[in-house]
Amino acid sequence: MQRYSMDASHLELLQALNAQRRQVLIMYLDSRRRVRNLLMTLTSLITQLCDLLFQSHVSEAAMSEALTRRTFELYGMLSAGDCDLPEEDDIEDTNKDGLLWERLQTVDRRFWVQEKSVDWWERIVLQTWGDQQWRENFRMTKATFLEICAELTPELRRQTTNMRVPLSVEKRVAIAIWKLATPNCQRSVANQFGVGKSTAGSAIREVCTAIRKVLAPRFLGLFNPQEVINGFAHMGFPNCIGVINSIHIPILCPPHRSSEYMNRKGFFSIGLQGLVDHCGRFTHITAGWSGKMHDARVFRNSSLVPLMRRGDFAGDASSIEINGVTIPPLIIGNPAYPLLPWLMKPFIGYLDPRKELFNHRLSNCWLMVEHAFGRLRARWRALNVRLDASERYLSSMVVACCILHNICETRGETLGVGWVMEAERLSQRYEQPEPVLLENYSQQGTLVREALADYFEQEEGAQE
Repeated sequence: MQRYSMDASHLELLQALNAQRRQVLIMYLDSRRRVRNLLMTLTSLITQLCDLLFQSHVSEAAMSEALTRRTFELYGMLSAGDCDLPEEDDIEDTNKDGLLWERLQTVDRRFWVQEKSVDWWERIVLQTWGDQQWRENFRMTKATFLEICAELTPELRRQTTNMRVPLSVEKRVAIAIWKLATPNCQRSVANQFGVGKSTAGSAIREVCTAIRKVLAPRFLGLFNPQEVINGFAHMGFPNCIGVINSIHIPILCPPHRSSEYMNRKGFFSIGLQGLVDHCGRFTHITAGWSGKMHDARVFRNSSLVPLMRRGDFAGDASSIEINGVTIPPLIIGNPAYPLLPWLMKPFIGYLDPRKELFNHRLSNCWLMVEHAFGRLRARWRALNVRLDASERYLSSMVVACCILHNICETRGETLGVGWVMEAERLSQRYEQPEPVLLENYSQQGTLVREALADYFEQEEGAQE
């Protein structure tokens, strides 16, 4: 009987151990179910959030409120030890609130990146196009294009990574120049080169910034003042180092302070002030000020004014003396600019023959800046329509156009037949505001202008 009693106790112990083992196994399986449900609930929450992000009619406040509510529901399920999926009634209630929760499964995507064709650029443009096609589409020959690429390569070169091969420098420069040379939108440019819209936008911004950084010191400036003075003297105006004017570049409506960019003609714009030499090349640029700002205020806030006051801009150009009056290196402007000792503008009001002669001499030189702006907009047609870029990069795009204009003028790139007429047709919707007359005269500026007027009259009398 004693042995039977021991066997019974062992049996009871074995049964107890088996019961505990079954309980542990049940708890383990239950914990796996809870973890699985927890992961499914998290996936559902992320999917619902993505649905909200892609529904344009759902307000940001509603999305934040829904996300907060679902997060607290998840915390409640975790604290209660219950991680089951939301019930159908809960989903219907959220739909009644105007939120879309019906998609509880992630979307199976076939492609991470849509396949695009690059044959047009790599096999047609680079291999078959001649100089005429390059000039018509890129506003320059292939040789000039490759020279620009070589200058920008140290700034634009990117490393090849395991994730993706970067675009070549040539293709990125081509995307930017194509955008500036055409009135097409950014999406159209991207499709033309077989890249995404964001990739095209990045290329345009980076190339324009690089042009401003790398090429401006070489192609934008008054590098030979005496040559410029001789050129304007040949036109009839002594000791002149440039002519200045401003135009308005149409832009999209800015997201902030849009009223500041509305000009007098009723469209959004930024100002471009340019100083050009006797060959129509830009020597100083001020771009980016809002279209509402007066030309004289843009001029006062530009870096050109302190440079001229200190005598640093004209370099080694010296003053001359006419009829006992010192004539410093001069800039010619229109009536919207102030009359300063180094900035001449035409007489207004009643004009006697002496004043008419002065205005005639001045206008002959001032036409150079009008021709320069006309050639600039004929080459870079993006300046005739609204620039579709963020406010932050507008000035870089405009300055890049001016630098590329100088490169083309220096390299002898001619304008195509009909380019100017096409630019005028594109800009008809955005008529340039007329300059507002500014009656601002300095005493020394008046003396310089009167001395020049007397000098021109003496020259005319001597020739007769």
